[in-house]
Amino acid sequence: MVRADSTASRAAEPVADPGAEPAAPPGDFSGQVRRNFGRGAGRYEREARLQRAVAWRLARHCRDLAIPTGPCADLGAGTGLLAGALEQLRPDLRLLRVDNCPQLLAQDAATAPHLRWDLNGGLPPGLEGSALLVSSFALQWLEQPERQLEHWGGQLHAGGWLALAVPTAASFSQWRAAAAAAAVPFTGLDLPEAERLEGAAGRHLELRLCRRLRFSRPAPSAIGFLGQIKAIGAQASRGPRLGPAQLRRLEAAWPNAAGRRLEWEVLLLLGRRPGAA
Repeated sequence: MVRADSTASRAAEPVADPGAEPAAPPGDFSGQVRRNFGRGAGRYEREARLQRAVAWRLARHCRDLAIPTGPCADLGAGTGLLAGALEQLRPDLRLLRVDNCPQLLAQDAATAPHLRWDLNGGLPPGLEGSALLVSSFALQWLEQPERQLEHWGGQLHAGGWLALAVPTAASFSQWRAAAAAAAVPFTGLDLPEAERLEGAAGRHLELRLCRRLRFSRPAPSAIGFLGQIKAIGAQASRGPRLGPAQLRRLEAAWPNAAGRRLEWEVLLLLGRRPGAA
């Protein structure tokens, strides 16, 4: 396994603004995610710098793949960052954009087809026997990320490919430490563990790439950082909402001037379904 370190200057997705809205009632987390991203859709392309950089990195790993005949789709496509990057590198490809947020899909000007679909219910009809499934910064928002990843791999055609980028549970140690020091709950999204995702993908796929990237960005204040997250709609949380006093304690415990950065770990994964292409 290879590890690589990079620095991202702005915006990242897989966290929650605890002051944005109450935690979703049981069974409605998917709705909360959809509504929040819908409100932030107009700013997403401008603010999602890390997501864009990772999408291009993942697309470059797909540039020279021998892709068999069959459906190709970007799962959790959002505004089409990954699909668009891949289509620029591979003009022979057209990817179906699949997402549960119509406002995000509406931001994508590509002429390729778009489909609103909640991936918590599995893949939409027509993607059985897919030649290529790609996904970036989306799997972590699903109810059962490992189960869905295994399902995606199992739906590929023999010789088909799955390419994935997803933030993992090793992210945000500084935020967790500040929350512990402030004696308040950590209210970021519960991210999946890289090892478990690799295991789920490996049940159907030959893994050709498993790489964990480290990204960091300035985060001078807790409230400012949470506001940036809210701006792109990435504040959904299953955790409790922090009250004003708790937010003040979190702010006071935030890393000092020398260490006001937050780190992400992002898993890049590329796998092929065994069999003839």
